[in-house]
Amino acid sequence: MAIKKRSIIYDFGGNNGTIDGQGKMWWELWWNRTLWNSHNVLISNLTFRNSPFWTIHPVYCSNVVIKDMTILASLNAPNTDGIDPDSCSKVCIEDCYIESGDDLVAVKSGWDQYGIATAHPSSDIIVRRVSGTTPTCSGVGIGSEMSGGILNVTIEDLHVWDSAAGIRIKTDIGRGGYIANINISNVIMERVKISIRFSRGSNDHQMRDGTRKPFLEPCLRWHEGFPFEQICTKNISLFGLPPPVKWHCEFLSRALLSVLR
Repeated sequence: MAIKKRSIIYDFGGNNGTIDGQGKMWWELWWNRTLWNSHNVLISNLTFRNSPFWTIHPVYCSNVVIKDMTILASLNAPNTDGIDPDSCSKVCIEDCYIESGDDLVAVKSGWDQYGIATAHPSSDIIVRRVSGTTPTCSGVGIGSEMSGGILNVTIEDLHVWDSAAGIRIKTDIGRGGYIANINISNVIMERVKISIRFSRGSNDHQMRDGTRKPFLEPCLRWHEGFPFEQICTKNISLFGLPPPVKWHCEFLSRALLSVLR
């Protein structure tokens, strides 16, 4: 319903009436298309257009191959992630082209108390030869829903352009869980606002239990008392940046950063 170019509106609705937008049907439409508890899954050679939410979202799955996919979502539509393995193991995502209003690929493992209780990590995940653009998010995101833990993720041969971030690892106090053993190599980024961003997430979890501290092995901007540890970057070349631009690091320990300008 839209009302345009009206100076005076009176008695709209009237009599304590109800306007039902019938959103429940819309929410169930995409949620019922999630892959749950499936094994030996192959998704290939398809084009997905205009998803209302996360486009491909396997949950509690193993031995998953997603390849040769084209995913096209509106660049200004939020939460239209391309491929989101969630509490999955042994996943290969390769040779995909993605345009999205959110992360092209996001690795997840449950949200707050639900993920902590289930304790089902995402592990042994390969993302390679993925290309695309997202003006608001990242080429590959890890988290921020990571309460079940994320480990052993390999990202290689990624090409991202005109995007908010190239690689982003995100979590928050209250999430719990851990992120460990993330290996990233051979990434090309063009016209990306922040090339590598490790930080707090979106602050959207309901139960803010300060005792649930996530542990990361990676990150660059975190929280006092909970430093990022054991980070190594090497052979990174940055071009076209003004001289004052520098790496911004907070609460970082045991790190080796090598950048070629």
